[in-house]
Amino acid sequence: SPDEIIDNLGGFGLAVIYRGESSGPTVLIRGDMDALPIRETLDLDYGSLTDKVSHKCGHDGHSTMVAGLAPLLSQQRPLKGNVVLVFQPEEETGQGAHKVLSDSRFASFAPDYVFALHNIPGVEMGQVILRKEIFASASRGIIVKFSGLSSHAAEPENGRSPALAVAQVIQGFSSLPQFHTPFSEAAQVTVVHAQLGEVAFGTSPGEALVMATLRAHSEQTMSKLSDSCLSFLEGVATTYQLDYFTEWVEEFPATINDEKAVQLLENSIQVLGLKKSYRLAPFSWSEDFGHFTKMYPGAMFGLGAGKSQPHLHHPDYDFPDELIETGVRIFYELILQAGGHS
Repeated sequence: SPDEIIDNLGGFGLAVIYRGESSGPTVLIRGDMDALPIRETLDLDYGSLTDKVSHKCGHDGHSTMVAGLAPLLSQQRPLKGNVVLVFQPEEETGQGAHKVLSDSRFASFAPDYVFALHNIPGVEMGQVILRKEIFASASRGIIVKFSGLSSHAAEPENGRSPALAVAQVIQGFSSLPQFHTPFSEAAQVTVVHAQLGEVAFGTSPGEALVMATLRAHSEQTMSKLSDSCLSFLEGVATTYQLDYFTEWVEEFPATINDEKAVQLLENSIQVLGLKKSYRLAPFSWSEDFGHFTKMYPGAMFGLGAGKSQPHLHHPDYDFPDELIETGVRIFYELILQAGGHS
């Protein structure tokens, strides 16, 4: 059994701690656990029982891998250092890691290294995907609310409709990366939702909402892109005499891999004789594990989930159970490489 269990970490997280016989590095292994608002389309014995909610990103598999370390660590405590298994909720919103790290109890086991993985559909089963420096992109959502003045649809000149403002924001946001970031800086703005007025043919609208997701490989580019969005909004609102309100939500920092942590990964893969590949560019999706790597040296790696596996967040995605043992072996070898049993 573990030496200590800390529950309700950051709200609903769980930390399981195994202490070694002597001082040494503390290695933290994170497993994420949450589902998605996607209806279960597969006929599975273990499928979701909740309507419109299911595991379509493999976080259930990730957490199972981390749980698989528990019996190994219970049988053999690390000779040097400690191991912390963290089961972290709310990865999909970017809030879980931040809440766990903000819990005052986290300081009691501050790690020397942090590691996590993500399964990668479309890649050969069990192949390890490595990358130095930026592994996954930064992202943040913006909510824009326009407030003008409604009027009769026959007399739009008596109101201040945000209709054209919404149209320009959708078009302008989508093209901002082209005009405000150089070719060498990957960036993207995706409009995900828009709402204008009410369903009333006799009324010219007075309120509107636009939501978009910003993505960039680096924090510097993200900051520049965010400023460009705000400047653009100011101009549009002034043009159409609208009040507006902005809110930033679901913020994910870039996940940045530490050089020494990647070396430990490379050593582990070599010992285990697993296939590996290196990505030329960071993944375009974001991971809230970036909150961990922003504070502690660490690394995230990918693990191929099969070339025929539907992509992440697809209704037909199903985490391949045969990947579990590989993930457990890599994590355990990382603990050895970091000095836990040397």
